[in-house]
Amino acid sequence: MQTLTHVPFFRDVTDLDFDRFDRRCRWRHFDDGETVIDYEDATSDVYFIVSGEVRLLIRTRAGKEIILAEMRPGQFFGELAAIDGIKRSANVSTLTKAELCIMPAPAFREVIFASPISCDRILRLLTGRVRELNARLAEHSIFDLKHRLYSELLRMAGPRPGKASARAITPPPYHHVMAARIGCRREQVSRELSAMAHEGLIEKTRGALVLLRPQVLEDRLADALRDDD
Repeated sequence: MQTLTHVPFFRDVTDLDFDRFDRRCRWRHFDDGETVIDYEDATSDVYFIVSGEVRLLIRTRAGKEIILAEMRPGQFFGELAAIDGIKRSANVSTLTKAELCIMPAPAFREVIFASPISCDRILRLLTGRVRELNARLAEHSIFDLKHRLYSELLRMAGPRPGKASARAITPPPYHHVMAARIGCRREQVSRELSAMAHEGLIEKTRGALVLLRPQVLEDRLADALRDDD
């Protein structure tokens, strides 16, 4: 039987009566590249990621799409419509094959009030998203294209095994994806990455984009912030 105890988000939650909510949820498998929810959908379900990855896009009034986030097991989306009942403001599509647990809005709201552990976990994830969005908004206001790219690369990169001074993005991001993340054209990203490679700041390997000198990027961002002051 499919149960919330198998959903990564609810792992180690000990104060929730799962039987009460299991029968109210639906489980569904999605193919790679399949749309889960779209702009202006009138649905209000909340989606918990059991397996796979999804991408959230927002669309500007001019019709330009910007990547808002990419999510993995243990995260959820769709909560805004569940809370305020307003039509969907984002598109969510799968990046890989995925399994999602779909919880109706009334059940989601009941979970918040019934389980302090789940509520605390939900609040922490939501505040983390707000902080990240605030940081990205500030970057768009303060930084030029080059520095926005520096910041996004640092945000995406993780430690590189065996190389304490370097960081890596695995797999290497597509240029059009980076452009959608920082709000510019693919050609601009390609040009800036070529310049960084020429400076010896990055290196593309078979399975990763390596930031060879991440401290240089961090220093340049700090300098840009001081210049703005």
